Amino acid sequence: MEVPAARVVFDDDDRAEVASLVTETLSRGSLTLGPLTARLEEAFAAAHGADQAVAVSSGTAALEIILRTIGVAGADVVVPANTFYATAGAVVHAGGRPVFADVSPTTLALSPDTVAAALTPSTAAVVVVHIGGMVTPDVEALRALCDQRGIALVEDAAHAHGSTWRGRHAGSFGVGGAFSFYPTKVVAASEGGMIVTGDAHLRDEARIYRDQGKAGFIGNDHVRMGHAWRMSEMSAAVCLVSLARLDRALAVRRAVARRYDEALARLEGITVIAEPEGCVSNYYKYIALLPDGADRDQLKKQLRTEHGVSLSGEVYATPLHLQPVLSPYADGPMPVAEDVCARQVCLPVHSDMTDVEVDHVIDSFARSYRAL
Repeated sequence: MEVPAARVVFDDDDRAEVASLVTETLSRGSLTLGPLTARLEEAFAAAHGADQAVAVSSGTAALEIILRTIGVAGADVVVPANTFYATAGAVVHAGGRPVFADVSPTTLALSPDTVAAALTPSTAAVVVVHIGGMVTPDVEALRALCDQRGIALVEDAAHAHGSTWRGRHAGSFGVGGAFSFYPTKVVAASEGGMIVTGDAHLRDEARIYRDQGKAGFIGNDHVRMGHAWRMSEMSAAVCLVSLARLDRALAVRRAVARRYDEALARLEGITVIAEPEGCVSNYYKYIALLPDGADRDQLKKQLRTEHGVSLSGEVYATPLHLQPVLSPYADGPMPVAEDVCARQVCLPVHSDMTDVEVDHVIDSFARSYRAL
């Protein structure tokens, strides 16, 4: 049996619905910033308890727009060491300086202590990343710390569609949250992103920035140094259908995660990044840590070649301060991030995963792990 690392899930009914929406769009002739984008913004805001939502071309664009609106040019922005390049890249492209902070070993996210250690007199913002879809239980304490220092908390929620902490959705704790609709995400499109916010000023600025900095869709007055950050109506069509299936996807993914929890608890030396009480994760990634000295590459190779199971990509294999392009911003070791990045594996979780597939992953993983 083959179990891929990730699977884009659109069944026959989904594809028919997407095709119908695309046909409507082509008939209408409005291919960007049209009614489907507006529908998606309204639906996404409602699904995430947000006052406002602005659709853009990617999660990276969403994050950069938030940072530009805050005004981080020439300032420091604290980011976790174990996140995707785009978190720091957006800071640099917005004119800021990324300052790397270490993370908690239990959440793989920023903590108040690691952020406090990274703050400088020039800090303008902190970007908390909800790694693997889990909203860190420290998010309220991080917001309080930022409020005390007069700096902005921004949420990189690229992984966290539908995820909550104490009933509040990812994206609702900071000045704005940035989501991604990359094809592997729990809510997916061909490409795309979303900004959620309760700040009308951020909403208005985002609409300007995404359309080449134009003051309005009609006209040619450019008032910001914007980019072509629009979401196409085609992407909005795909994303609308995917969003409508979010509750179903969450139920499947969480059921898979419970099966994995039970199975991995029986394997000595494996540490699961556990979901804290009060957190509802979408399990974009199911993360576990191997014991010190375990050969991750060999484990992944054996699973793939002998059992047909491909593990999902780590989050992340190389921390940001060790990425060559970001070396100018590195300032010493990040021991926790370096440790968890070196030892983590992510078991496959799909929004339509079957019990047979889960059984196969569990059996294959146990056999391969014990053979190390």
